[in-house]
Amino acid sequence: MDENTVVTTNSVDADEVDTNEVNAPKDFADMSEVDIAYKLLAESGKDNPVYFKTLIRTIIKLKGKPVQNEASEISEIYTMINMDSRFQHVGDGRWGLTDWNPPETKRASRTRTTTTKTAP
Repeated sequence: MDENTVVTTNSVDADEVDTNEVNAPKDFADMSEVDIAYKLLAESGKDNPVYFKTLIRTIIKLKGKPVQNEASEISEIYTMINMDSRFQHVGDGRWGLTDWNPPETKRASRTRTTTTKTAP
């Protein structure tokens, strides 16, 4: 998926996102940006991490709120996604969901403890 691919099953430019293609509530104004991002990524599927600018521009469009400075808005939403543990950066500017990958299990290290008795 390249940076111009939208999070739906159809490949379209991010500026041409059809909100009817996304199976999410129609009233995005009441949802937070990170909740919309989660919904969009969940719909994109495990094998389709999304380029961050495409994801964020789709969020901005779905929210329908006026943006005075796109770079600032992208930075703000990116920071929110970055701080939310539900999201995982998968490389090359692409994001996915933490749920897509099982948590890494750490093996407990076995350490041997010995006690030495000292003479009274």
